Amino acid sequence: MVMIGEWLLGILILLGAIVCVISVFGLIRLPDVYLRSHAATKSATMGVLLILFGGFLYFWLFENHISIKLLLGIVFVFITSPVAGHLNGRAAYRSGVSLWKGSVQDDLKAADAKRKQKGSGKSGSL
Repeated sequence: MVMIGEWLLGILILLGAIVCVISVFGLIRLPDVYLRSHAATKSATMGVLLILFGGFLYFWLFENHISIKLLLGIVFVFITSPVAGHLNGRAAYRSGVSLWKGSVQDDLKAADAKRKQKGSGKSGSL
């Protein structure tokens, strides 16, 4: 029974490492900042979470130790990585980084135009 658990945890950690490698290929091969941000936040977050969860389960099941540090790492990665990716994409869009020529839909165009129109009626430099 112990050997099966070790194999399952090994597969979980290996799967996390494979997802991280796929994320690296996405960062290298994708054509624009928005698609690269997607690769960095979605797949890298999933890969890191799988690795950390596998480590947490190992310590819990085989060492009889609940690691608060690993739990905090899981929570912080789960929260901060997608938020950082969203803010990077938003900053790129607002600074005028163009979409890839193969993009077929720009959902933020209308919202950004409305924001600019609403902001032009205010006085001040902000």
